[in-house]
Amino acid sequence: MKSKNYKISRGGGGKIHSLFEKITSPKNLFLAWDKFKKGKIKKTDVRKFKCNLEDNIFNLYIELKDKTYQHSNYSSFYIKDPKLRHIHKACVKDKISHILKL
Repeated sequence: MKSKNYKISRGGGGKIHSLFEKITSPKNLFLAWDKFKKGKIKKTDVRKFKCNLEDNIFNLYIELKDKTYQHSNYSSFYIKDPKLRHIHKACVKDKISHILKL
């Protein structure tokens, strides 16, 4: 799918940036991480992502910027609470990409 290249004014220096570039900026990725991690920091996959946080965020940024990012497969498991449920869970990197916004 080809993304539209909407132009918006950044203000100040008169630079023009695409909406996509603003949404996928490292600053916005770190904000998405901060929002995502609340209440989840004790989970193994979140702790593992946090160990190399800057590398993981900047790698995600590069994939988004270069338009090479691909959503990973969901992990599938069952929980019982009290009835049996089949859960499909995205990885941390993908969950951060889900949160991105202006």
